[in-house]
Amino acid sequence: MLELDKRSITYLPGVGPKKAEILQKEAGIVSYEDLLYYFPYKYIDRSRFYKVVEIRGNMPYIQLKGRFISFETLGEGRTRRLVGRFSDGTGVIDLVWFKGLAYVKDKYSIGKEYIVFGKPTEFGHSYNIAHPDVDPVENQEQVTGGLTPYYPTTEKMKKSFLNSRAIQNYQYSLLSNLGWKIQEILTPEILRKTGLMSLAEAIRQIHFPETVDLLRKAQLRLKFDELFYIQLNILLTASFRKTKFQGLLFPLVGDYFNTFYKEYLPFDLTNAQKRVIKEIRKDLGSGRQMNRLLQGDVGSGKTLVALLTMLLAIDNKYQACIMAPTEILANQHYATIMGFLKDMDVRVALLTGSTKKKERNELLPAIASGEINIVIGTHALIEETVVFHSLGLAIIDEQHRFGVEQRSRLWQKNRRVPHVLVMTATPIPRTLAMTLYGDLDVSVIDELPPGRKPVQTLHRYDNRKAELYEFLRKEIRAGRQVYVVYPLIEGSEKVDYKNLEEGFELFKEIFSDYTVCMVHGKMKAVDKEREMQKFVKGEAQILMATTVIEVGVNVPNATVMVIESAERFGLSQLHQLRGRVGRGGEQSYCVLVSSYKLSNETRKRLEIMVNSNNGFDIAEADLRLRGHGDLEGTQQSGMGLDLKIANLGADGQILQFARTIAQEVLEEDPDLSKEMNHILKDRVNKLFARKINWGMIS
Repeated sequence: MLELDKRSITYLPGVGPKKAEILQKEAGIVSYEDLLYYFPYKYIDRSRFYKVVEIRGNMPYIQLKGRFISFETLGEGRTRRLVGRFSDGTGVIDLVWFKGLAYVKDKYSIGKEYIVFGKPTEFGHSYNIAHPDVDPVENQEQVTGGLTPYYPTTEKMKKSFLNSRAIQNYQYSLLSNLGWKIQEILTPEILRKTGLMSLAEAIRQIHFPETVDLLRKAQLRLKFDELFYIQLNILLTASFRKTKFQGLLFPLVGDYFNTFYKEYLPFDLTNAQKRVIKEIRKDLGSGRQMNRLLQGDVGSGKTLVALLTMLLAIDNKYQACIMAPTEILANQHYATIMGFLKDMDVRVALLTGSTKKKERNELLPAIASGEINIVIGTHALIEETVVFHSLGLAIIDEQHRFGVEQRSRLWQKNRRVPHVLVMTATPIPRTLAMTLYGDLDVSVIDELPPGRKPVQTLHRYDNRKAELYEFLRKEIRAGRQVYVVYPLIEGSEKVDYKNLEEGFELFKEIFSDYTVCMVHGKMKAVDKEREMQKFVKGEAQILMATTVIEVGVNVPNATVMVIESAERFGLSQLHQLRGRVGRGGEQSYCVLVSSYKLSNETRKRLEIMVNSNNGFDIAEADLRLRGHGDLEGTQQSGMGLDLKIANLGADGQILQFARTIAQEVLEEDPDLSKEMNHILKDRVNKLFARKINWGMIS
């Protein structure tokens, strides 16, 4: 049978090299298989015909049957347009084209009967339809068959006549050439167990649905396929890692760990921290390589757990390192860990891009000789000049901010793969965790240290700033400090920085009796650090910033976080920012400031923030509202989460079902060596061969 993934779209009748190039660049369609898996984003019912006399201004897409009575070209330059007067006997409507005028005029004839489909717009006391679909009435059976699919298209595609209709025509042409037959990619046993429709039928119904029920069944089948193969690949990878990578054995709980635990521990561990440390100790003593994800909300005490784990490594004569995504966060870890260790005989080094050459020249030999026990750093840790004597534990903080290749270079600094602890303060919804980190063991710190009061979150509109300023003044008079954060959105950075600078000038004027400082990403590192230190030392009462303070700033005296234009932030980011306050014993507040005009979705998002302090609940809500593609981390995961039809926010049950079936398959045939499972093995290899899978070690 024809291998659809190897047959270039160029060879499909009507495509050719020029259109093939646009399809590849704009839609990622390279092969016949890519085209079949280019799914519609919506369906519109075209079973009904309307009359012109029935048209109202707020109608969705409608379908008419009638004749052109005239064509006229109007306007000049950019306003030039072709207007076709179209009548069905009950009235007349204008059909308007702004592009391809000559092509349209040649294609359609006056007096001939056509079917017109489009969205009517009210213009004065009449109606028009811009760029409608127009088909000869003899094609009625082909174009009015109930549910009509609409495919994603771009302006460049439309300019080359690759609109939704053209994509549908190509689907029809390809499926006809294939005799509507497509090779199955699931085993008969899985199809029997799941009751799913065949792949050939699913592809047919997704592109040319006969009924809503058959469309739903087709969507279920294709979503299952997508999620099943991701889970099968993850589980195979996890199994491969466990059998291939023998772990370094850490049998000792020695002097370093015990001395710190008995004499230096700053406060009693929470039950959640104790549970996580037990899970980690079990991994380190098992002889298998630890590959564990540690999730914990902001302020839950992950750094302390990381330090205790590093002390276990030192007890067993190994070095440990922490790699953080930013210098601010690396410096924060260094300061926190040095504060915990006090005068203990543990050598800790900080290595970042800002480390001076002289200091670097002293550090590198000390790391290579093993004199330094713990190295904390940024991307600088993965430079070739950094050589470890015996790296036994690698801790990656906020790993989604690193590229997979960057992370992998850390493991190559040891002859044997070190134990890996991945930490994140970004709560990951369960469905996303199963997909991004499905091959990692997961630990969760779901308890805040004693004495922490939940942050009170308020939503205020920006036309009531006077009350807000008075509230801030009251907190500052009580000796507290305030963050004010402005959004920084890619594509509108100039406007965002302008907003921050204008806000800075305004706050300096309103709070002239206090010190206001400002930090943003475009500042030189030394200037940023100087301004930040003013706030950390309490010399400044208000810190104005972009989201550079999202992680890594710890000022227990700061009790208010004001987030300007809160509607422009995602839920997870709002939650991260909120976590900068509430770090001391005082009641803290997060004030979400937004404009009055909000979409329903945005209003829901802000309501969720006001009503919940639970990061995991918020992350789940964010996934439901925005989908996985907008959440931080999915692009850098190494999984290549370019889902074509499944939605992790809505399809959690299908994901769980797919994972269960994948587990059952591998329980019976761990390496898919049975003949009946070759179809699965071939598909996994084909889907993931192009993606380097670092999952086994990160």
